[in-house]
Amino acid sequence: MKISHKTEPGENLVEIENLHFAFGDNEVLRGIDLAIPKGKVVGILGVSGAGKSTLLKLIGGQLRPQRGCVRFAGNVVHELDQDGLYELRREIGMMFQAGGLFSDLSVYENIAFPMRELTDLPEEIIHDLVLMKLHAVGLRGASQLMPNALSGGMARRVALARAIALDPVLTIYDEPFAGLDPISLNVIAQLIRRLTDALEATSIVVTYDVSETLKIVDYAYLIHDGKVVQAGTPEELEHSANPSVDQFIHAKADGPVAFHHPSPPYASDLELDASR
Repeated sequence: MKISHKTEPGENLVEIENLHFAFGDNEVLRGIDLAIPKGKVVGILGVSGAGKSTLLKLIGGQLRPQRGCVRFAGNVVHELDQDGLYELRREIGMMFQAGGLFSDLSVYENIAFPMRELTDLPEEIIHDLVLMKLHAVGLRGASQLMPNALSGGMARRVALARAIALDPVLTIYDEPFAGLDPISLNVIAQLIRRLTDALEATSIVVTYDVSETLKIVDYAYLIHDGKVVQAGTPEELEHSANPSVDQFIHAKADGPVAFHHPSPPYASDLELDASR
């Protein structure tokens, strides 16, 4: 089954309905419903282990749901054959959580790689496009550097440039702010916003970083315990009366989201150890 673009301007690019997924007995997603409108920046928030990365794999077709469905451009992802999935993935740019740059290729070659692999563009066009993408992220002067010569913030910007190398319909940013200093973090956040608007594209920002994300997204979903517990604009999330949302958004230590993994009472464990 080949993928066909059925969406019209203003419609949702991605639609997820009653999505369930489990790794064995570990039920990760328990009935997720959400939509990603075209031309918007949408945040998917949640603590580590909430199922955010699993959700991305279901959108890209690396995993298949036990129940429910994911639609991309009107097509049910898990019903696509290999050719259909290949076409779908060509429409998606991905900024990986760890950057994912090829360590043996220069910055220039990293950006050129998807252009050479997925298009028949001549080298002179690729050259201009690579410099254009690097200029967009402020790193045209670093084109000949190797990844090991880049700071963490620079490496993230190169990864961002590669994610948008082919002007994808959808760009997914998986934890784009992790491990960055405040200046680099702000630069990356603003780049995501500006590039999405300039390319008239759609972006998904998957993260646990609240403060920067809510500054740039149009809409956000908070996932907890395998479900969407709140959806809305940044202002709506910031003023939510839901205790789980309030705790997460405002980084409160006490609340429904427990710090400790479920376990017997601490005192009972100590007594058991003493009796041995």
